Amino acid sequence: MSKFEVLFQPLKVGDITARNRMAMAPCTRQRAHVDGTPTALMVKYYRQRASAGILITEGLSPSPNGIGYFCMPGLFTDDHQAAWRCVTDAVHREGGAIFGQIMHVGRLADPLLVPRGLRVVGASAVQPDPTARQYTVNCPRPKRAYGVPHALTTQEVGVVVAEYAECARRAKAAGFDGVEIHGASGYLPMQFLSTNTNLRDDRYGGDIANRARFLLECVEAMQAATTAGFVAVKVSPGWTFHNVFDDDPIATYSYVAAALSERGVAFLEVGNYGQPWDVHATLRPLFKGPMIGVAGFSRPTAADAIAKGHLEMVAFGQAFMANPDLPERFRNGLGLNPPDVNTYYTQGAEGYTDYPVYEDGSPEGLLPVDAAFTMGSSRKSEPVPVD
Repeated sequence: MSKFEVLFQPLKVGDITARNRMAMAPCTRQRAHVDGTPTALMVKYYRQRASAGILITEGLSPSPNGIGYFCMPGLFTDDHQAAWRCVTDAVHREGGAIFGQIMHVGRLADPLLVPRGLRVVGASAVQPDPTARQYTVNCPRPKRAYGVPHALTTQEVGVVVAEYAECARRAKAAGFDGVEIHGASGYLPMQFLSTNTNLRDDRYGGDIANRARFLLECVEAMQAATTAGFVAVKVSPGWTFHNVFDDDPIATYSYVAAALSERGVAFLEVGNYGQPWDVHATLRPLFKGPMIGVAGFSRPTAADAIAKGHLEMVAFGQAFMANPDLPERFRNGLGLNPPDVNTYYTQGAEGYTDYPVYEDGSPEGLLPVDAAFTMGSSRKSEPVPVD
């Protein structure tokens, strides 16, 4: 038996059984309508990649002031919900499973993107460093420094938690198999978790238990609105992207992993983005459910991690973006389409739904099947982050 067969074993994930151990990682793509409603192009994109064990969508805002980018999708209106039903139905017709990633950007929103009468909010009134790294290639976000966010009051935190719960309810009604809270990449839950962005002196600030309270209350409220197995979480321990820093990320995320394990979430997706400590090995003993690894995996490293019991599933981002038939290529040792970074955040079909399956493409210019995709790797341009 091939050492790669481990990638094709089924896995119980929350309320469903995934057909294989390869997830499509959530990747920002910006192809929704300006009002956040998913498009027909998005239906095609996710349907094309339905052979993944689970698809995890790009970030969907649960709130009008949670949107950080032009053409970022939402899931807080009836029109959003109806359009996402078209996506989930298409994926299910192909035998696939799909989780929606719920992403509130918090202080990384911009007044130009927030409806009149609403404010950009954060855990505390801490402005992101104007010189901090931002998306640079074709990203539809105003090219200016972030402002100082409004620090959510204790009562307002409860309102945001309720928005997450309502988003989960809508996701279930829209046919999703589950949702994933985006607790990584410097977005709102990570702003509460991180010591430089959470300067609060109420029940949501101070020690680790208080800083984790927002994330855990979102989990509990979303589970109450759906089921325990409907809700998952993504974290990126220690990552400083979007200018977030933690005095002791090992302690913070060890606490978070154990707390999420107690709550029986569907899975914990863990990104190791250049940390000097072994993120997966540290958290693995603390979380009893399926753990998904993401960032920088190749076919052999994914198979090895699963075979050794370090992870139950591995998520591939850019490899799935450029190869809609990635599981088939992995099974048969077929070369991979390289991604085009210049089209990551544009609004058309190019670099989105026009990547061919192996049988329809050209053998010229393919990458080796065991190539590793690093963040922003491309044949055409400078590296940029992909969440």
